[in-house]
Amino acid sequence: MKRYPFPRIMTRLPGPRAAEIIRRDEHFVSPSYTRGYPCVAEKGRGLILTDIDGNEFLDFCAGIAVCSTGHCHPEVVAAIKAQAEKLLHMSGTDFYYKVQADLAKELNRLAPGRHENRVFFANSGAESIEAAIKLARYKTNRTRLIAYIGAFHGRTLGALSLTGSKVVQRQGFAPLLQGVTHIPYPYCYRCQFGRRRGRCDLECFRYLENILFQKTVPPTEVAAIFIEPILGEGGYVVPPRAYLQALQKLARKYGILLVADEVQTGMGRTGRMFACEHFGFVPDIICVAKGIASGMPLGAMIARADIMDWPPGSHASTFGGNPVACAAALKTIELLEGGLMENARMMGNYLMSGLRRLQERYPVIGDVRGLGLMAGMEIVKDRRSHEPDPKTRDRILDMAFYNGLIILGCGPNSIRFAPALTVEKDHVDCCLGIVEGILRKLS
Repeated sequence: MKRYPFPRIMTRLPGPRAAEIIRRDEHFVSPSYTRGYPCVAEKGRGLILTDIDGNEFLDFCAGIAVCSTGHCHPEVVAAIKAQAEKLLHMSGTDFYYKVQADLAKELNRLAPGRHENRVFFANSGAESIEAAIKLARYKTNRTRLIAYIGAFHGRTLGALSLTGSKVVQRQGFAPLLQGVTHIPYPYCYRCQFGRRRGRCDLECFRYLENILFQKTVPPTEVAAIFIEPILGEGGYVVPPRAYLQALQKLARKYGILLVADEVQTGMGRTGRMFACEHFGFVPDIICVAKGIASGMPLGAMIARADIMDWPPGSHASTFGGNPVACAAALKTIELLEGGLMENARMMGNYLMSGLRRLQERYPVIGDVRGLGLMAGMEIVKDRRSHEPDPKTRDRILDMAFYNGLIILGCGPNSIRFAPALTVEKDHVDCCLGIVEGILRKLS
């Protein structure tokens, strides 16, 4: 078995310094954060994350798909330093500065479709979703919204109203935004209508068209449908192309705006700049964040210019479009188009092939799916019944950490692999080797 120079674990985990930070954190930091294992990051370079005790981990999480160009890419760091020496902040909602206008122009160029776009800058994915909710209601003069079971759009009140991922995220915060209806996501491995993949005739879409719109939700009152082109936190689920095509046709029929939540799927992660491009799906509004600025806090709502015609003062953000974050985003886009997006496609295929080989050997893997470097592996008790096995999934995540691999869960029983787009074959091979070693021990 080939040995790799990474990971490198030198202490008990957590180490003594990490244990002290964890104790301090538990005393002073909100208990609402979800930490699965005791990782106390100190520094990162590329795909290697070093903790405060000097242990080195192979990071296949990338800050939850945020560090798209890897930890501290030298060209991104240089762009940040150069901008920080000139202008840290001025607030783009009240003043002008070149780097924000340049980034808006780039995002207009990159967005799918042949129409002109405008950009609203925010600080996060949730903020971009909040902006989309407001813009959709303003433009259509309608109040209803449709979202999906399993979707995650954020935890601020409007975004949370669309989120349908976990009860704990919503419990205790009612009343939420009124007029939101959740429908089944096209999750072929776990069809909520009891159909099998390839034999369903898009029953989930028929439910929207023939039941919901005919029985309980007047389509002419719906402002927007919010959809993740690939379900993120809900399990890294890839929908059928035909579903998104049918959804687009239906929305156009009733004048409903389509909002693509590309917060996790966008900025090259799937091998294309936006995941919706894989499906020939052209939304009216796109929400992005996470990988847009290689770790700097930035979100954006990209909308058709004829939609984004709200007046001055109707929506704004003090820090959205911060000059330093915009500079990082411009350099990130340059790197993505300069080869990292193509690398995501190639390495994504290589990773998926390796995960499918593991699926052939280990019955605990029920499904492998994904696009580019957004790969999911679903853990089950029985392949025939598809019974979920969240306990085994959690054990795999925990054991991976203690073996020097950083990965996260998604959905109730799936594992996500979302490394930086700079990932190389040796990184993938090492990751697969660690995962296989764990699966062998659990067999």
